[in-house]
Amino acid sequence: MTTIDPTLAATNTSTGTGSASALQKLSGNFDTFLQLLTTQLQNQDPTSPMDTNQFTQQLVEFSQVEQQIGTNDNLKSLIALGQSRSASDAVSYLGKTVTLTNGTAALTNGSALWTYSLDAAAASNTLSVSDATGRVVYAGAGETGAGMHQFTWDGKDNAGNQLPDGSYRLTITPTAGDGSTVQSQVASSGKVTQVDLSGSTPQLMIGTTEFPMSDVSAVASL
Repeated sequence: MTTIDPTLAATNTSTGTGSASALQKLSGNFDTFLQLLTTQLQNQDPTSPMDTNQFTQQLVEFSQVEQQIGTNDNLKSLIALGQSRSASDAVSYLGKTVTLTNGTAALTNGSALWTYSLDAAAASNTLSVSDATGRVVYAGAGETGAGMHQFTWDGKDNAGNQLPDGSYRLTITPTAGDGSTVQSQVASSGKVTQVDLSGSTPQLMIGTTEFPMSDVSAVASL
């Protein structure tokens, strides 16, 4: 018996031509299959009838491929719904002050502000600011007392050069008198002025600097 491969339609879907084209391909294969089946049934030897197992199996395969295409459509709908929800959530951040706890802050108009806390008093504390490439552009001494502290950076490197606005990361290294590391946390905050929806995931903008929503640890309507 001549066979038609219904998986061609599924392959067509996976190559990105779209489920509408895949369904059209499947329909064409199915019509051809029925025409061949009808012709073969009409011309079979009555004394030696065809084995129906093969075309029954193909009918099942056509049904499975059709279900797979439908599942792909449903998945696309769910992804689109999730992206729409993410965009709506991101827009709700506009005008709100967000807190970031990954050490990054936006240098805007030559100023960036971080807060950091020390769980205990330290003998020394080094502050290091690195740019988006990970290069350290500023290093200096920080506060050593236990508790909360602020660090305002003017955007200048150790040579006094003004660096461009953008995303910078503060790393602190507080050390106790015995050389052990003192536990610490770094945070920054800024007002969300824009939301960038041009990419696959929404990005919050503080000044000209973009941050993913996953970096936000707190939101305030200030």
